[in-house]
Parts: sequence; C-alpha cells; structure tokens
Amino acid sequence: MKILQPPGWARPQGFSNGIAASGNFVFIAGQIGWTGEGTWEAKDFAGQFRQTLKNTIAVLAEAGGKPEHIARMTWYILDKKEYLAAIREVGAAYRELIGKHYPAMAVVQVSGLIEDQARLEIETTAVIPGAA
Repeated sequence: MKILQPPGWARPQGFSNGIAASGNFVFIAGQIGWTGEGTWEAKDFAGQFRQTLKNTIAVLAEAGGKPEHIARMTWYILDKKEYLAAIREVGAAYRELIGKHYPAMAVVQVSGLIEDQARLEIETTAVIPGAA
C-alpha cells in the first residue's frame, strides 16, 4: 500500500489524501455500534465508534485481512458536535484497534441512519496484498 501525498501539500492528520494498492479487494458494508449479535451495549458516540471498529475488523478478518489493509473508510455521523465532543475517545479507540495506519477517509454528517439507536455508520474498503 502506498500513501499518496502530493509534493508541497500539508500532511493531513488522522487520514491520508489517497492510497494506491493492489491485491484482493474487500468491501465491508456499513457497520454500526451494535455487537455481532445485534445487541446495543453502548449508547454514546465513543462507545458505538469502538464497537463499529471491532465489527469492521471482525468482517475484515473473515477475508484474512488486518487493520493495516484498510484503504478507505467513509464515516456517516448524525451530529458533528457529538463527534467533536468525543474526538479524544474516538482517537484513543482508533489507535488501540487500528494502530497508526491512516487510510483515505471522509466523515459525512447525515440526517439519519436506518437503525434508530445508531450514532454513526462506517463503510470500509480494504486491499489484502498478494491475495487472490
């Protein structure tokens, strides 16, 4: 995986401008903050974010992938202020579960999600090198 950083551009914090990769593509559906059994253990943004990452990593593992194979993430959040208020906990959970790997990312505020209790949803694309 190669991080794409145009010369002279400021380095982004917490994401990459672009990623180039080759291998087996894994497309992970939007994951939300309930457990694999569909149980809500967290009501707050940070807790749901942590569970969403765990869910994403579990699906990726089914393809033989690891967090460092994530090439792109799109986060759909309900409330920008809620997200910003939880940013320290979000960052800590991200570093704990994903590490210091920062794929191309977008965070989009939306007016609603299908599951009423969900505070966010994350869709992910990964590329596992050398896999067929």
